[in-house]
Amino acid sequence: MYFYQLLESIFAQMSFVRPKKSLGQHFLTNKSVAQRIAALAHNSPCKNLLEVGPGMGILTNFLISDSFYLKAIELDRESVQYLRANFRELTVIEGDFLKLDFNTLFEGEEYGIIGNYPYNISTQIVFKIIEHQHLIPWMGGMFQREVALRIGAKPGGKDYGILSVLTQLFYRVTYEFTVEPGNFNPVPKVRSGVITLQRLETPLCPEGLFPRVREIVKAAFNQRRKTLRNALKMLNYSMELGENPIFERRAEQLSPEDFVKLTKALSIANQKT
Repeated sequence: MYFYQLLESIFAQMSFVRPKKSLGQHFLTNKSVAQRIAALAHNSPCKNLLEVGPGMGILTNFLISDSFYLKAIELDRESVQYLRANFRELTVIEGDFLKLDFNTLFEGEEYGIIGNYPYNISTQIVFKIIEHQHLIPWMGGMFQREVALRIGAKPGGKDYGILSVLTQLFYRVTYEFTVEPGNFNPVPKVRSGVITLQRLETPLCPEGLFPRVREIVKAAFNQRRKTLRNALKMLNYSMELGENPIFERRAEQLSPEDFVKLTKALSIANQKT
């Protein structure tokens, strides 16, 4: 016990935590940017909030208030010790966000998620949130700008893909602002983008249909240069359905709603065969 108390005392006196390249850490250093991100959370409908990867707590400083029941999850042991020493009122979970039990985190209540997300797992974080969208009405934070643009991309562009479609089945995506590389330590080679996700009142995809929609979206975009007729051959849809003009289009030309309609049509056709 004394050993861990001594560690906490040491980390409390540290002026910084060493960013780990292996964890994709780029610590935000600009307090004004952190305050802008925190303001997005304060304007959200959430009373419970989870911060992902707080690092040295620059964003945490602006999130701790009477507005939220705030928890944080951090994988880096050094950061965990620093946070526990400097934010004693904060519940810090040491662990991997991707392995977190979402259902018990706030005793079954809904909660928002915010963070400066590690670049190396940012898309996995979004997919995890989509899987638990029934618990997460709002999400905000910073991604590599390329990923942020992909999440909110509209049909027809090169950024539009699997991540865009699956996210927009459940959330309205807003691109908030861009953050330049000089605001981080170490300085990344790319720009960052801050976005928010607001859950739709009525999702575009029924919950029970989602696994099938996801399968079709992935199959279509994995061969995005081909028409749907060729990209979806392995699904063995009926010849009658195959005459539908939609199969002459490519994946990037379909909206999220179109993918839901297509999935329903394929499911009905497969039931008849």
